[in-house]
Amino acid sequence: MNANLQQPTHIKQWLISATTQLEAAGISSGHLDAEIILSHTIRKPRTYLHSHLDDILEPRQLEIADARLQLRLDRVPIAYIIGHKEFYGRRFKVTTSTLIPRPETEDIIDIVKDLAPKNLALFDESFRIVDVGTGSGNIGVTLKLELPEAEVALLDISPHALKVAASNASTLGADVQSIKSDLLQSYPFKSDIIVANLPYVDTSWERSPETQYEPESALLAGNGGLALILKLIDQAALSLKPQGFLVLEADPSQHAEILRYGVKKGFRLHMAVQGYIVTLQKTA
Repeated sequence: MNANLQQPTHIKQWLISATTQLEAAGISSGHLDAEIILSHTIRKPRTYLHSHLDDILEPRQLEIADARLQLRLDRVPIAYIIGHKEFYGRRFKVTTSTLIPRPETEDIIDIVKDLAPKNLALFDESFRIVDVGTGSGNIGVTLKLELPEAEVALLDISPHALKVAASNASTLGADVQSIKSDLLQSYPFKSDIIVANLPYVDTSWERSPETQYEPESALLAGNGGLALILKLIDQAALSLKPQGFLVLEADPSQHAEILRYGVKKGFRLHMAVQGYIVTLQKTA
């Protein structure tokens, strides 16, 4: 904390000081971040803070809150500080081995729910969904919970990320398969839907300071950010069942090239592009 408030005693005092410091550091969500840090520290919901502004913080609580505030001032993402991130109404554990789930990625869940047949229990064979580059498992685990009759596999090249994903699956009660794989290389089955939020940020792009703490292997890619996405399209052309779907997240500026390449590999655009998500369908 700054020298002008080394010993705040009340919740209100700490929140005012923390918000001021965060906003001075250029963090526009300063007030929200301050509330999240303090509520996490005292293990109470944010609504508790609003009705207990005059409560005195214990010395140990103050010490921990101040340390977490300093991390945020250093632009460590709030999700890494508190160890979790909300995604599609559920809490997912995150670590510096995994990308932090973004709100725009939730569109993948809605799209896949629309693509999947209405009653998977009537299928003669398994309806398979594969989450490539799963990271924390937020996409694949959510899809299993939303579509419990589907067989869902989580794939990642990072054993650390797979460990986090498996932990989230266990905590949330999702029966999924975890496979260490370079994209689809180690996945032996034909799938109905492949989803992927792969690294698509080019090294030359301007990025927020927070992304320096996220794993580069989950964020950056060569060839204008498209190297892994195009490689996955190659593999998906062989791995998908006829008329299967490939649902990709990428920057909107990359969608035209993804579609152009996909058409060459036997895909067509299935639906209008939705935000960051482009959906391809195998033509045969």
